[in-house]
Amino acid sequence: MAQRLIVTGGAGFIGSNIIHGLNQRGLSNIIAVDNLTNGDKALNLADLAISDYVDKDSFYDALLAGHFGQIDAIFHEGACSSTTEQNGRYMMANNYETSKKLLTYCQRTGTRLLYASSAATYGASTTFTEDPAYEKPLNVYGYSKLLFDQIVRRALPELATQVVGFRYFNVYGPREQHKGGMASVAFHNFNQFMADGCVRLFGEYGQCQPGEQRRDFLAVGDLVAAKLWFFDHPDQSGVFNLGTGRAQPFNDVATTVVNTVRAQKNLPPLTKADMVSSGVLRYVPFPDKLRGRYQCFTQADMRALRATGCNVPFRDVAQGVSDYVRQLITSRSGLMA
Repeated sequence: MAQRLIVTGGAGFIGSNIIHGLNQRGLSNIIAVDNLTNGDKALNLADLAISDYVDKDSFYDALLAGHFGQIDAIFHEGACSSTTEQNGRYMMANNYETSKKLLTYCQRTGTRLLYASSAATYGASTTFTEDPAYEKPLNVYGYSKLLFDQIVRRALPELATQVVGFRYFNVYGPREQHKGGMASVAFHNFNQFMADGCVRLFGEYGQCQPGEQRRDFLAVGDLVAAKLWFFDHPDQSGVFNLGTGRAQPFNDVATTVVNTVRAQKNLPPLTKADMVSSGVLRYVPFPDKLRGRYQCFTQADMRALRATGCNVPFRDVAQGVSDYVRQLITSRSGLMA
C-alpha cells in the first residue's frame, strides 16, 4: 500500500517544496494542511499532486479523532514564522501547542514526525551548536520553537517512532513569492534590481560594516534533500541544525544576484566596490525596530547532522543563489511571454 503522508504548512514556502520533492519520488498520497487566508499561497500547490487539502483550523481535532486513517509520516512545517510577531499567545498556540498535539498523536499511532524548528532558538548566541548552553532566543518566535525542541529532547529516550527536528537557518528559493517582507534577501534583491536597477541592504549595525551581517544561507532544494534523507532513515531521531555550515555576508548575496542577471544579458560582472560606487548597491539605515532583536551572525554547526551519516551536499551563495536567480528569470520570462 502506498505511503500516506501529511504536510502541514503545505501551501507555504518550505512545505510546498517538500511536497514537490515527494512528488519527484512518485509519492502523491499527501494531505496538504494550511490556512489559505492569503489566497496567493494556493499557487504553490497548483502544480503539485496531493490527495486532499484540509484547513488547519479543522485539521488537528480531525487528526486526533482518527479521521484520516493510518498516516505513515507527518512533515510539520505549519507555524507562524514571523520573527517580528509580538502576540505571544497567538505564537504559542500556533507553534507550540499544535506541535505537542502532533507529537502525542505520532507516539500513539506509530506515525513518524519530521518537524521544522529554527535557528532563532539561538538568538543572541554566537555559537550555533545543538546544546542548551547556546540557546538564547531574542523573540517569542524563537522561544516557541525552543520550547518544543526541549519537549522532544526529553522524550527521545522513550520514543516509539522517529521524531526529527530541523533548525533551519536562512532559507531561500522557489515558492516564497507570497511571503512579502519575510521572503529571503535574495528574492528581494532580485525584484529590486529588476524594478529599480539597484539593490538595498542594511547599513552599519553593531560591529558590522554595511552589508557585512553574516548568515548561513541555505537553498530550499538542499533543505528538502536533507529532510528526505532522514525520511529514508527512520532510525535517526533528534534535533539537528540544517544550514550549510558557512556564514556569508549579505553583500555576497547582492553581488551574486546582480551578476547573475548581468550574465544573462552577456554583461561583465561587477565587484562590490563597482556596485557601491555606481549606486547599484545601496545601504539603508538599520531599522530601529530590529535593534537588539537581530542576529548579525549565524553559522550552523553541522557536526551532529553529519554524524548521522547524512551526506547531502549544500550549495554556497555563489552557486545556490545564482541557480535561484536563473529560475526567477525564467519564471518572469514565462509570465511576460
